[in-house]
Amino acid sequence: MVITVNGKETEVAEGLSVLGLLESKGIAPDTVVVELNRDIVTGENFGTTMINDGDHLEVLRFVGGG
Repeated sequence: MVITVNGKETEVAEGLSVLGLLESKGIAPDTVVVELNRDIVTGENFGTTMINDGDHLEVLRFVGGG
């Protein structure tokens, strides 16, 4: 299936959760905020929120500094 992650179309396997997507990209789940189809997915729901064909995700990383 094809999804869009941060504006780029990406082909992923069926039955993938948000957590699975993050892990497949080497992203630590506790360092990001995920928006799925314009709704924020809370960290405790990453493992149970499934991704579907055509979904749009924004993965935002926290950046420190000042």
